[in-house]
Amino acid sequence: MMEEKDTRNNGAGAAQATDFNINADENAAGTTHLNDPVENDDQVAQLKEDLQDQKDKYLRLMAEFDNFRRRTAKERLEESQMAGKNVIISLLDVLDDMDRAEKQMKNSNDTEQIKEGVLLVFNKLRNTLQQKGLKAMDSVQQDFDVEKHDAITEIPSPTPDQTGKVLDEVQKGYYLNDKIIRHAKVVVGK
Repeated sequence: MMEEKDTRNNGAGAAQATDFNINADENAAGTTHLNDPVENDDQVAQLKEDLQDQKDKYLRLMAEFDNFRRRTAKERLEESQMAGKNVIISLLDVLDDMDRAEKQMKNSNDTEQIKEGVLLVFNKLRNTLQQKGLKAMDSVQQDFDVEKHDAITEIPSPTPDQTGKVLDEVQKGYYLNDKIIRHAKVVVGK
């Protein structure tokens, strides 16, 4: 019986052996990669470690960028709020002068003195706004420019040389640091 098992195994083994013995010689071409399986495992482990490091760096970079974006948005909001604060602080002196002028108008009947005081307050307001970069636009007797002017109406010009020119200004236009912040509303000669 043992002999039969050996024969069966030898028969199957022989068939298997013939299947596996095709490239059994380790020095045969194409079998060199089978000799270094440990090196491939080290390379795979190294690549996995490098991939994990890159993922970690990526996540840290994304978190850092998200923090940067939040911080700059917060700073922008604070900066815009503070810009308004600086203008208002500079106008508080004018407001104080207006309060004093109002109190003086209630107690005085001298219209010349009241008129002079109001003009002083207006001049102080204009100077304060000019210091902040506000500049009035000169429009009257200038050529009509669609970039600076909004035409309210057209009227016949008194002289031919005033055709296409601004004859009257209904509302002043203003620049803030050389940028137009309000167009002038004007009457144009035709």
